[in-house]
Amino acid sequence: MRKQRTFARLTGLALGVAGFAFAATGGPAGAVEAGHNADPATTTPIHHVVVIFQENVSFDHYFATYPTALNPAGEPRFVARKDTPAVNGLGLVVNGKPQGVLLTRNPNALNPANGPAAINPFRLDRAQASTCDQDHNYGAEQAAYDKGLMDAFPANTGADKCGPYDYGKGTGLVLGYFDGNTVTALWNYAQHYAMSDNFYGTTFGPSTPGALNLVAGNTYPTTPSAPTPKVVPNNAGPGTLIGDLDPTGDVCSRGLTVRLGGKNIGDLLNAKGVSWGAFMGGFNLGITNPNGTTGCKRSSPASAANGGPAADYIPHHAWFQYFPSTANLTHARPASIAEIGHAGPANHQYDIDDFFAAVKAGNLPAVSILKAIAARDGHAGYSDPLLEQPYIVDTVNTIMNSRYWKDTAIFITYDDSDGWYDHQMGPIVNSSAFSQSNPQYADALNGPGRCGNGAPLGGIQGRCGYGPRLVLLTISPYAKANFVDGTLTDHGSILRFIEDNWRTGTIGGGSADQIAGSLDNMFDFRNGNNRRLILDPASGEPRGD
Repeated sequence: MRKQRTFARLTGLALGVAGFAFAATGGPAGAVEAGHNADPATTTPIHHVVVIFQENVSFDHYFATYPTALNPAGEPRFVARKDTPAVNGLGLVVNGKPQGVLLTRNPNALNPANGPAAINPFRLDRAQASTCDQDHNYGAEQAAYDKGLMDAFPANTGADKCGPYDYGKGTGLVLGYFDGNTVTALWNYAQHYAMSDNFYGTTFGPSTPGALNLVAGNTYPTTPSAPTPKVVPNNAGPGTLIGDLDPTGDVCSRGLTVRLGGKNIGDLLNAKGVSWGAFMGGFNLGITNPNGTTGCKRSSPASAANGGPAADYIPHHAWFQYFPSTANLTHARPASIAEIGHAGPANHQYDIDDFFAAVKAGNLPAVSILKAIAARDGHAGYSDPLLEQPYIVDTVNTIMNSRYWKDTAIFITYDDSDGWYDHQMGPIVNSSAFSQSNPQYADALNGPGRCGNGAPLGGIQGRCGYGPRLVLLTISPYAKANFVDGTLTDHGSILRFIEDNWRTGTIGGGSADQIAGSLDNMFDFRNGNNRRLILDPASGEPRGD
């Protein structure tokens, strides 16, 4: 039993119990709801997994002072329940004043290497939701950790040339955090369901490695279209991807591209006969947006910091397009809604709109992995918390108002930290030792060309981790309520949950699923209930219906 740390007191909660076989629609094994796809039996009451995979947020960037918010006039208020668990954050806000050494005497404020940006973490107001993108390259993130002192973020991942969207902080903007007056929906979900304060990116680095670790636990073997510092050469075979490159063959890809070998979770689900789908914003190239854009150039209004609309589809976020077995390189459309989740022209790759159509039609796949259009994915620079919130809330509300809610687990998480400050260094469970002339793509955690002191998993360099701490929320009728889980987990833990739930077996080939921690402590599988939390998409506050 792990004792739950609470804001008001310490309480103990019993662990949920797994290990039972359930039919694909909930209830006793063998029972199948009329009109419902009969996927293979599961090991838990969860028969639908929906992963809402957002972009570029560290844990402290969104939950630094949880569960206390400033609550200025005119902004959505957040007042926590008295038994709300504390989290491993930066501190609290009491009577409008930050409390705690990490907020008032932060090591980043004391490190002269940060120059004029040697400041304490600070609250970003709701009116400051639009910020510029930070540096989140593989080497830069390691250098910001400064051998575990966690005190060199402005000097290494803070963005310069940020214009008015640094709000006078310069590279110190990287220390900014939002609270429950801006990321209101996420804080409310944390109040009613389960969250983790010990969840990490599998490795350091930007979006593409995070996306690939979610679906394969691996960024190897990688074959680039030309030599690039973003691919670490390995003696054992093709190299390891540590940067953002588009998938080879995608009709929307540009510049250098890469292709991955090996298996992903889609391959395992196919072999087991489990329905699944990947739903990407902007994937349907036949849609014309209100601004007249279409095809690969479809775009939507974006964050003010971007200076213009953002492309809806970003190829280097498209998890399964990197693997020949699961790619839909022409963005072919499914033959019908009935195809969604099954073999067909789309090869399990769909537009985000197809997810909502599948729910409405009663054809939700057992496993769905979702990516918003870019303007709604939370990525600083072209999206922001106020742009992503309506998408997240609309998605969760849709599931809660459907027949699928009773047996669904929704995981909300992010691909990487964007370089935003987080004070907690995770354990280095997988080491790497790689040097090159470009420090952005070389190991640098505990010395030049060093990240950890052990042997790399599978002998594969360029995958040092765990990387930065990220947000993970679990929303389900079976999720523990108002619960903070401290189990050590990473992107591979979501992969492992799916593998274990449908008994698919593991990926192998050095995949991080081999060492991933369990998410089971976020659930109570014996005492599920049908509690729903319908939020207002604009404010993030409970709607009361």
